[in-house]
Amino acid sequence: MMTGVFGGSFNPIHNAHIALGRHLLKVTGLDEIWFVVSPQNPLKRQEGLMPDDFRMDMARKALENEDGLKACDYEMHLPKPSYMWVTLQNMSREWRDREFALIIGSDNWLDFSRWHRAGDIIRHYRIIIYPRPGYPVDKAALPPTVTLADTPFIDISSTEIRRRMSAGEDYSQLVPPVVAKMLEESRERL
Repeated sequence: MMTGVFGGSFNPIHNAHIALGRHLLKVTGLDEIWFVVSPQNPLKRQEGLMPDDFRMDMARKALENEDGLKACDYEMHLPKPSYMWVTLQNMSREWRDREFALIIGSDNWLDFSRWHRAGDIIRHYRIIIYPRPGYPVDKAALPPTVTLADTPFIDISSTEIRRRMSAGEDYSQLVPPVVAKMLEESRERL
């Protein structure tokens, strides 16, 4: 079984994440995609990060009726910070019946050399890149294990959602209804 590993802070998970996951299932040959909620990305600032359990709960509820898309708390049980090489190696040992492929945005691909054991990831795992505006990828220069998926761009970001939340602006159309409800009910705690 080919499983896509889509890691991120999902702070919060939003409609573009889910639409991207649905589309990737159609165009990549993946059997399923695990949305791996990261407790700590070593290359990103942690400022404004919602609590781990809350982000995990939002992802679970947002994906519970999505065929082939699943929230995964695997990195929550690994040492921090989260290194994708460690995650992939541990998953591969635990689920020997699966083949894992890493899903990343083109912004992350252009910065991939900074990732922990980037070369090992490229050698041992399939990598699927989805395009992001302003981060062009030369398909001809990609290693054999790396492909650029043809996916649409949906202009939604977790940063914009958090900005709208703090400004008291509407963000409800950018997230699944269950996530909007959770964010609204937890506004005082976040």
